[in-house]
Amino acid sequence: MTQPQESMYKIPARYRRMENMHIAFWLLKDISWCLIWKVLAIAMIFPTLTIALVIAWRTRRVASELAHNLAIAFWISANSLWMISEFFYFDEMVVWKEFTGKHLALIPFFSGALILLYYYALRRPREIRENRDVTL
Repeated sequence: MTQPQESMYKIPARYRRMENMHIAFWLLKDISWCLIWKVLAIAMIFPTLTIALVIAWRTRRVASELAHNLAIAFWISANSLWMISEFFYFDEMVVWKEFTGKHLALIPFFSGALILLYYYALRRPREIRENRDVTL
């Protein structure tokens, strides 16, 4: 009995270059954060987040890629919000009950996690069922 051929997800070279640049911007942002280079760190939010959103848009037709790329965009947003809260000294300021400024980053963190939860709990099982039905 032969195994069905697994489909390949191919990334065009120009997309791969953009993803590689995205990683470089992200690292530069986080290194700048660690070194407390506020201007550079904050400036790197824009290209890092923009490229993450472009990547998500370009992968919108592949549900798993879209879900993961949106989660990454929310992760960068959360990470950036946390960084800004530290830079402008509201990270430990109480905003509501026990929640401080840095806890505001939980909003985009949870948003990304919910997107992945939706994908893995609902969308992915449906994709598996549909693929199984096609191969029968």
